[in-house]
Amino acid sequence: QVQLVESGGGLVQAGDSVRLSCAASGRAFTDYAMGWFRQAPGKGREFVAAITKTGAFTNYAPAVKDRFTISRDNARSTVTLQLQMNGLKPEDTAVYFCAASELFAIAAGSYDYWGQGTQVTVSS
Repeated sequence: QVQLVESGGGLVQAGDSVRLSCAASGRAFTDYAMGWFRQAPGKGREFVAAITKTGAFTNYAPAVKDRFTISRDNARSTVTLQLQMNGLKPEDTAVYFCAASELFAIAAGSYDYWGQGTQVTVSS
């Protein structure tokens, strides 16, 4: 079992930056690739970014590429996953979820463990 807890969301203005964090506990964090997803009101869960178990490779949705950066720190005793979001737009407004998977994947169905989500609201 892996427990994931997101933090760092809030209300920001267009153009601002926000860093989301995801604290992982339970089974070895390094056994899993990690991803960020988001869900806007009335829409399905959307892939945002993913990172491999070691952090060597990343993948981004076209809508966030060059604005968002996913990273992970496997060395700390309390390991974390982060999403640095720059140049935020109103269309980035959503609940953001971190997730863990044995696969480096973009499909939500490939992820086994999920956090509870954190709200990011971007005003114009």
